[in-house]
Amino acid sequence: MLEPLIQQLKQSQPLRDDQVNLAVAALVSEGLSAESKAAFLTALASKGETANEIAAFVRALRAKSIQPPLDAETRAREILDVCGTGGDRLNTFNISTTVSIIAAAGGVTVAKHGNRAITSQAGSADVLETLGIRIDLSPENAAALLRDHQFAFFFAQKYHPAFKFIAPARKLCAERGQRTIFNFLGPLLNPAHPSAQLIGVPRPELCEPIAHVLQSIDVRRGMVVTGKVPCVEKDEAGGSKTVIRYLDELSTLGDNTIAEFYQDRGFHSSVMAVDQFPLQPVRLEDLCGADAAANAKIVWRILCGEDQGPKREAVLLNAAAALFVASRVKTLAEGWDFAAEIIDSGKARARLDGLVEACRKFN
Repeated sequence: MLEPLIQQLKQSQPLRDDQVNLAVAALVSEGLSAESKAAFLTALASKGETANEIAAFVRALRAKSIQPPLDAETRAREILDVCGTGGDRLNTFNISTTVSIIAAAGGVTVAKHGNRAITSQAGSADVLETLGIRIDLSPENAAALLRDHQFAFFFAQKYHPAFKFIAPARKLCAERGQRTIFNFLGPLLNPAHPSAQLIGVPRPELCEPIAHVLQSIDVRRGMVVTGKVPCVEKDEAGGSKTVIRYLDELSTLGDNTIAEFYQDRGFHSSVMAVDQFPLQPVRLEDLCGADAAANAKIVWRILCGEDQGPKREAVLLNAAAALFVASRVKTLAEGWDFAAEIIDSGKARARLDGLVEACRKFN
């Protein structure tokens, strides 16, 4: 089934929507070998995925996902997701997860989509579970939690059962050092179909294509970001050199590339300097995390207002963007101040405690 498509990709010819549908049907089938699936994913990555191809994959894969039964009142709200693709390999703590709880405490309905750790030591599922927020709720209970408490976690493994048939091929590609389209599909496959999204990607050239994909899958307000991170690394002579890496979040260490669109405004790309914000001196090491227990403690200390250092400021910057995308503030500066007030007033801690208590009541 995949061989003709592989040959087409090797000739640098893009796939039509109907061909993507055929490819997805083959990828999620039990009868096809992992080697064949890996060959297709490799050919697609080698050609380079177009925004149209990515959007077609998203539509085809979401059609195979389990849909949470959101009621009309919840669906009428602005529903936000904040998620990075992963893959930057910079080992930062769970910034997006922290931001999600702050946004919910600020009155935003947040449908958080995520998974366990893949390229990091602790994914959003690992950290939320450690904090006491259930990741295993039924779709009905997750929808109820979202309705009543403005936050729910939609565990990717639970909502995308067909992915188990793709996992062996992805593992083969990873063992060969080959990235695939699935390296950046995760945030695009939220089964709750959010209307507003803040997505972090690990390379500047991904910002515009992923933003165009969001537009094409009916997201009303979207921002795709990546942040510059200067890193000191060893050179071949044993000395040191500064290299530029990129964070799949807004960075407090350097300029940020942003692609954004809104219902009332068109598509816009820009580079945002961070010197407009009141930042302390910061190094990458100041933002690093560890395992789920350590990262959960970091998140808890930030939400409680105990951490006043660079980790808090990284969260405030990204929370400012999340609140802006969700239409809760009119500027990033206003969003920064609002996020700080949510933490310092105790609202963030209260929302976390309320979510943990609500989760205990579900069977």
